[in-house]
Amino acid sequence: MNGWCGKILKIDLSSGRTEAKRPEREIYARWIGGRGLAGYYLRDKVTRSWDHPEMPLLFFTGPLVGATSPTSGRMTIMSRSPLTGTAGDASVGGSLGTALKKAGWDGLIITGRAKTLCGIEIADDQVTLVDAAALAGAGTSGAYTRLKEKGAVALAGPAAEAGVRFADIVVDGHYAAGRAGLGLHFAARNLKYLTVRGSGKIRIASPEALKKANEDVRRLMAASPVLLGELGLGQYGTAALYDLLDARRMMPTDNFRRTRFDAARRMNAHAFRQRYAPRRTGCRGCSILCKKITADGRSLPEFETLSHFSALVGNTNLETVMEANRLCNDLGMDTISAAATLACHEEIQGRPLEPSEILSLLMDIGAGRGIGQALGQGAAVYARACGRPETAMTVKNLELPGYDPRGAYGMALAYATSTRGGCHLRAYPISHEILRKPVATDRFTFSGKARIIKGAEDLFAVVDSLTACKFVFFAASLEEYARIYTAVTGVESSADDLLTAGERIDYSERIMNDRNGFRGTDDDLPARFFESPGTGDGHLEIPPLDRNEFLKARAAYRRIRGLNEEGRPTREKAAELAIDWDGCREG
Repeated sequence: MNGWCGKILKIDLSSGRTEAKRPEREIYARWIGGRGLAGYYLRDKVTRSWDHPEMPLLFFTGPLVGATSPTSGRMTIMSRSPLTGTAGDASVGGSLGTALKKAGWDGLIITGRAKTLCGIEIADDQVTLVDAAALAGAGTSGAYTRLKEKGAVALAGPAAEAGVRFADIVVDGHYAAGRAGLGLHFAARNLKYLTVRGSGKIRIASPEALKKANEDVRRLMAASPVLLGELGLGQYGTAALYDLLDARRMMPTDNFRRTRFDAARRMNAHAFRQRYAPRRTGCRGCSILCKKITADGRSLPEFETLSHFSALVGNTNLETVMEANRLCNDLGMDTISAAATLACHEEIQGRPLEPSEILSLLMDIGAGRGIGQALGQGAAVYARACGRPETAMTVKNLELPGYDPRGAYGMALAYATSTRGGCHLRAYPISHEILRKPVATDRFTFSGKARIIKGAEDLFAVVDSLTACKFVFFAASLEEYARIYTAVTGVESSADDLLTAGERIDYSERIMNDRNGFRGTDDDLPARFFESPGTGDGHLEIPPLDRNEFLKARAAYRRIRGLNEEGRPTREKAAELAIDWDGCREG
């Protein structure tokens, strides 16, 4: 095959057995790879509890991984989320996807539970289970230092061992597969780490066509101020958004009770760059290089981390943000969920946390110690246990990131409709509502947003399946990537063909969530956003969301998405998208 390896590795940790699965070509054509193919292998197990031995933990590459196409160094990790109960996935960078592909595998399916703590070491077609008792309780940075000579590395940290519901998986020391609590799956399987080394090459159907298509995308990227301009992501990372969101008065502050952070100008990306002078790095195959690493090896915080560990919790100390980011990375837990849970705790206790308290509580969460054990269950569970459910700013139990929905109505709708919960990366309407890419839209209206959100969800399902980085689509389009896909695989596909596959992938996830009890009423926002205004200044006011207008937009979205009036998927739409409704697979 071209683009794909044609093989998927299955490892049963209970028995130690391995198996090479060889999907039919039609399965690849229909589900592409990455998020799509991972979801295909999740569907028939998704109604089991997340920690059931037969619940698969899935690592999947896409056809573009290892094929030299721009931003193709990513991969998808997926299973049922311990935090939300949804079909949970994370797109992650680093070298793991490329290494797995070069080892000859399109994906990896892990099931079962080892009797003792173990590691999985893959070198091409050789798979070894290794005793990892010596790494029990080890932070991700120290464990990575000991393992990196073995190839690409995926690790769970102490937070997973402590049962933290938002534990993540850290790849190559700096790249987090967060947002769904997937790190907890490592602990449930008695798995500490995964290393992969590959020596093979990916077959390309038309190298010349690929070269031409790649040049076109790189030219578009070079001309994009958002990506490679002097104030863009390449220079400042995603933290470049900090000032912009503050100026638009939509930066979540004091647990979303305000939308303006008075100290924002002292806590922005420029301040961090001046103080820490980081070097640029990034995912394999990427020229944007949005990851920033300091001389002492610490990562500069991404925008959401910077926003939440400053504005959301009321912190004005730069080093506290840096240390909170380092601690979360080393403990192996999602920064957005960690900070949002602390902000919820602040509101419940009625006072802000001191910088030292923020760091102390993060360590308590990662160790499952004292109040940290309760906080480690996430904001929604913690707030309900305290009798204050209204203080948890979540959708489907997933903590909201750094964009207040009162300042961007497309973002409000996207949070509600996201299949994995309160996620900004399922549709990212910030691109057109704030960054004006590809065209500007009015951020204070729901008009037209239902169709835009549905289309963006389909697009990003494709992007996560090819795989590529969503940021490149500030400059390029699916038309360019359809040409890349055809050049790599030899499968003639238009942008419309790929969007249909994206619609199928998204709808399949909605079927999975429906079978786990999620209903249209879960596609909603916390009451705060409909009842309280944001922080205006006399010139720009941020009113509460209009509940009736939101419900009209949600109803329009359901019609466009092919859901029924209750927001549930239908057998008829599944048939239209060639999704097997009664079974879970096509053969």
